[in-house]
Amino acid sequence: MPAPPPTPLEQAVRACLDYLTVERGLAANTIAAYRRDLATYAAFLAERGITAPDDVVRTDIEAFVAARRDGGYADSSIERALSAVKGLHAFMLREGFSTATPAAAVALPKKEERLPDVISVEAATRLLEQPFPRTAAGARDRAVLEVLYGCGLRVSELVGLDLRDLYLDEEFARVFGKGSKERLVPLVGSARSALAVYLDGPRAELAAHARRAVPGDAVFLNKNGGRLSRQAVRTICERYGRAVGIEGLHPHTLRHSFATHMLAGGADLRVLQEILGHRDISTTQIYTHLDRTQLEEVYLSAHPRAGLP
Repeated sequence: MPAPPPTPLEQAVRACLDYLTVERGLAANTIAAYRRDLATYAAFLAERGITAPDDVVRTDIEAFVAARRDGGYADSSIERALSAVKGLHAFMLREGFSTATPAAAVALPKKEERLPDVISVEAATRLLEQPFPRTAAGARDRAVLEVLYGCGLRVSELVGLDLRDLYLDEEFARVFGKGSKERLVPLVGSARSALAVYLDGPRAELAAHARRAVPGDAVFLNKNGGRLSRQAVRTICERYGRAVGIEGLHPHTLRHSFATHMLAGGADLRVLQEILGHRDISTTQIYTHLDRTQLEEVYLSAHPRAGLP
């Protein structure tokens, strides 16, 4: 029995996803998140008997948000879903699928500001100066940690590095961030040194185990000569962090620590924004809040009159 034809609302969702993919050129992971959120939204409306864009009213969208909240979803997940819904209704109005956008007046839920996890400079030093195994994997692991902390990369950016993206003599790396946006990141000091050591022998040793005749161009390889996965990088961070008393160390914690320590050392906020690949400087400004929080903690613990009324 053939599948029923798509409803007008489902047709609009498909058109919106095509627009985001082709015209906006959003990353595959972003498109997948939009697809999940909009499919959930369309299914929710269908259960309420709504299959046409102009049949949706504000209370339907508010009910969808309430259902997500009652389902135990995090505020960030609800915010992302509502943002997708708002984008869909704006698209439908613009492209003639509907004559109004009931989502315009629905406010995004206020998200509690959460400062990112960071480690101290001393903890970072312990992490990176611990003894690493004298093996190809040990050299790789040290380079992974040094580059995460020394360059402030996202884990996806780290595992996506290819040999052609490295310019060790010029001391920078080419990185492809969210939406495949390209940026140049300084590659200096111990991060550059650890990477150079890894590339001078250990990487070739790992590449020799490749199952294919010609190994790929990935910088960081696993024991089988393939590209290192994000999960493997998380495991590396947790294992070496635990060895020096840092439990649950996450790759993103090293990125946050890089940004916080750079700012504390006097880095310009705009320069830091460029290095981190933030589209909006307000994203980078969270590290100024974090730095002020740390300064207050230090003051309260160190100043002899800080605790007096």
